[in-house]
Amino acid sequence: MSLSKTTLGNFELYTIETGDFKLDGGAMFGVVPKTLWSRGIPADENNRIQMTMRCLLIKSNTTGRVYLIDNGVGTKFNEKLQAIYEIDFSTHSLAASFKEHGFSFDDVTDVIFTHLHFDHCGATTYYNEQGEAEYTFPNATYHVHKDQWETATNPNAREKASFLKENIDPLKETKQLNLVDDDVVYEEGLSTIVVNGHTLGQQLPLIEADGKKLCFVADLLATHVHVPLPWVMGYDMYPATTLKEKEAFLHRAVEESFYLYLEHDYYKEIITLQQDGKKVKVADSLTLNEL
Repeated sequence: MSLSKTTLGNFELYTIETGDFKLDGGAMFGVVPKTLWSRGIPADENNRIQMTMRCLLIKSNTTGRVYLIDNGVGTKFNEKLQAIYEIDFSTHSLAASFKEHGFSFDDVTDVIFTHLHFDHCGATTYYNEQGEAEYTFPNATYHVHKDQWETATNPNAREKASFLKENIDPLKETKQLNLVDDDVVYEEGLSTIVVNGHTLGQQLPLIEADGKKLCFVADLLATHVHVPLPWVMGYDMYPATTLKEKEAFLHRAVEESFYLYLEHDYYKEIITLQQDGKKVKVADSLTLNEL
């Protein structure tokens, strides 16, 4: 099945599928009982749910810049970790997605990280034949929220396992790192919404053009099953903050008719929301081709 793409205003948008993986269902849904969440996403014999790492490539015909939102887990994991997360590149990979859309890694001028957990930034570098790390996107500037950078470089004991040394150190060493604030506008029509419940300084890119708004929701809404307000991941560092942020975001998404681009949902690429009494629920699902 071919990857999707569309044009919004002066932006060309391309779905970049970087591979599939699995995470523990209990951790993904926190205090929500398995009898409830498994109705939406089934678990395997090890209680893991199927997930993907869906990134987004944005080409601006106004500025000529090529933005990549996150880049997946990469190829630096050893066999043990690959097995734990059942990382699978057989259907999709970063390289194959770029090739299908006619881009090269050298074309990327900007990598916007939602945050620096390993499944979002692992492909920033790869190991060459000598076992040395090389930058995958040599011409790119790497944009990280300043609070996320502080968190990633000085993590607490609970979050430390998500920030891998082999991913963070190359960003420390490059001169192409750009730390941003809450109100960053990368260019007209491309800004971010910053949330802090999952991890401090998670930026959600927002594209506004042709009267439409597409938000890359990253780990604020990991899947379409996470739309109900109290369905918060066990991975979130500050779940009470997530609740407040999520409530405000869901209200805005309904009021402004957001299209929500899902990074980790294996089954749905984009969803829309609607108000159902006091609750918000999924209204429709679609792909970039159908936007």
